[in-house]
Amino acid sequence: MYDCVIIGAGHNGLVTSFLLAKAGWKVLVLERRHLVGGAAVTEELWPGYKVSTASYVVSLLLPELEREMRLKEHGYKVLARSPSSFTPWEDGSSLLMGPDKELTKREIAKFSKWDATRYPDYESLLERIAACLEPVLESTPPDLLPMPKSWRRIGLGKKLRDARQGWSIYKALATLGGDLPEAMEILTGAARPILDRWFESDILKATLATDAIIGTFQPISAPGTAYVLLHHVMGTAGGARGVWGYVEGGMGALTNAMAQAAMAAGVEIRREAPVKKILIVDGHARAVQLESGEEIGTRRVASCVDAHLTFEKLIDPAHLPEDFRAAIARIDYSSASLKINLAVSELPNFTSRPGNTEVQPQHCGTIHLGCNLDYLERAYDDAKYGEPSQRPIIEMTIPTSVDRTIAPPGHHILSLFVQYAPYKLARGSWDERKDEFADRVIAEIAKYAPNVPGSILHRQILTPLDLERTYGLTGGNIFQGAMPLHQLFSLRPVLGYSDYRTPIRGLYLCGSAAHPGGGVMGACGRNAAREILRDGK
Repeated sequence: MYDCVIIGAGHNGLVTSFLLAKAGWKVLVLERRHLVGGAAVTEELWPGYKVSTASYVVSLLLPELEREMRLKEHGYKVLARSPSSFTPWEDGSSLLMGPDKELTKREIAKFSKWDATRYPDYESLLERIAACLEPVLESTPPDLLPMPKSWRRIGLGKKLRDARQGWSIYKALATLGGDLPEAMEILTGAARPILDRWFESDILKATLATDAIIGTFQPISAPGTAYVLLHHVMGTAGGARGVWGYVEGGMGALTNAMAQAAMAAGVEIRREAPVKKILIVDGHARAVQLESGEEIGTRRVASCVDAHLTFEKLIDPAHLPEDFRAAIARIDYSSASLKINLAVSELPNFTSRPGNTEVQPQHCGTIHLGCNLDYLERAYDDAKYGEPSQRPIIEMTIPTSVDRTIAPPGHHILSLFVQYAPYKLARGSWDERKDEFADRVIAEIAKYAPNVPGSILHRQILTPLDLERTYGLTGGNIFQGAMPLHQLFSLRPVLGYSDYRTPIRGLYLCGSAAHPGGGVMGACGRNAAREILRDGK
């Protein structure tokens, strides 16, 4: 008999397990795959190449978790990227940006002196909003909307906590002063009109805009996309605000460090142990059944997989209220993300910044390909009719530019995050069309770095269907559920259950399906552990 069984060894599940074990609970983590980490894993796809197959950079991870789990002692090391962004254009121009403010200013001034003076003010505004928002992400969302009493019984303690949390959010927003109207637009509005108002150079606007649609099935003109702009300045990976870094040894080095910390605290982790059912007795989660038939008794269950898998696959629907089942069925898992991993014999040689005999500044950060605003919009236009983008949006990273532990000498890994690749195709299947689309992506890269196609030694293509099959991400959605406004904060996963609890007593959500959503942050797991401990064994 365990105090808590956690389904899925993603980074949030590992965080929850560690915090429960640290409080003296007997905890078991069950992982379907042969390795821990969920989508934050390192896999040796080809001899000598250790690839971050899905998630590929880190910044949002809570510094409190780094300290509490003593991740550095378990081998976690962040490698900073500087410059952090490179945007080449077909006309031979390019834009470098990063933590070096003078470099960024000079680079932007090549296209617009006005934008060069405006950009520090833009970043400063985003930083003020992010500072206001970050405590909200690390807290359980309050229920502030009126809900039918038939949904669930809300005790006085929770009502008081919700009131205090609501008041703290009100006070945090008050600190924004005159920035509040613009902050609300950034939190709820579309990225394109905001960037159009701030800047005049298309290359700067498009570089920033790609960050607003990462992982979404929305165009830059859609409401809610501006919120993701804040991720540009959030997080403190490596100790510096807003600096996105590579993990030495790949993303799996982070989750392996988390697993080691959890096991040191007493957590038991079983790999290759897929869960078939959550067993409910008298409205309470009492056990889990593995696909092998083995049943494991427990007082609590925390699910790190998404809401569709948890409530529509692992639980007999007869145990769930009808209105809750309907709300779960309405969750949007729209996705248009595709990942390609390449092993190459040499670095890309960009026409706009030649040089590849050794690592150059343009190789270190995120490389934005397909970057002007109309290009971004047209790429979405194809996808909304069920076709992969004729000219896809590509974000390329080269982790071997700073991490020489993950590839043979002289060789490199190119990590390509590609949009738009809709999960549901108007014709054919992804198994039939994946290679055709990957060839299109490589041809697009060749317009900026002609040597890339001839340097490819190996390639892996992860379509939205592959992301679903391999990582258990419904619809291939990397956030365990899309993150438009109606699926955030107190509405995530559904209204009335944003506090990590569910209609089943003793069953909780602890993954990205819950607030605050996707990203290698750990807040979902940390918040869930706090609520589980509040309820006690």
